[in-house]
Amino acid sequence: MKLPTPNDTDRGQVGIGTLIIFIALVLVAAVAAGVLINTGGQLESRASDTGDDAQAQVSNQIDIVTARAKTDGSSAAENITLIVKKSPGSDTLNVSQATIQYTADQSAETLTNSSSGVTITGLHGSTTVLESTSQRAMIAVDLTANTDLNTLDAGEEAELKIVDQSGAATIYGVNVPDVIADTYVGV
Repeated sequence: MKLPTPNDTDRGQVGIGTLIIFIALVLVAAVAAGVLINTGGQLESRASDTGDDAQAQVSNQIDIVTARAKTDGSSAAENITLIVKKSPGSDTLNVSQATIQYTADQSAETLTNSSSGVTITGLHGSTTVLESTSQRAMIAVDLTANTDLNTLDAGEEAELKIVDQSGAATIYGVNVPDVIADTYVGV
């Protein structure tokens, strides 16, 4: 058996050209790795923010404790009042920053605390910022004070969709009784 003998054609490339190509490959790999690490960090940050937003929209809920309507005494509800609290597990909610989407047969309007006929106040010495489930706030919508809204006659329905600052929505259906015999009725 004959052993191979080295000759000039079997040697590897060594020299300045090869060194330049090797350094260029290392630099390209380092830049690519840096871009991948940076992109991965940005994706992680976005995913975390999206997860936090989704969790807030699911857990930050407003609970309706009571609902009533002030009537004209005979045939129509003129003012809807909701007593609200934050649901267990919710973050701190600022009810005065909520929007209220009012929808009825004859009208649909998005209302805020600064809208005509809308009053949002804290109850029992609390503010409209609800930090615990024992705090209450009142949301009142005066249907006669807002020209875009109509009073609700006996038997009519409306929907109030309350969207808090985190984007969580609470929907409450208002049903005016068929017979109005009192100044205040549960809705």
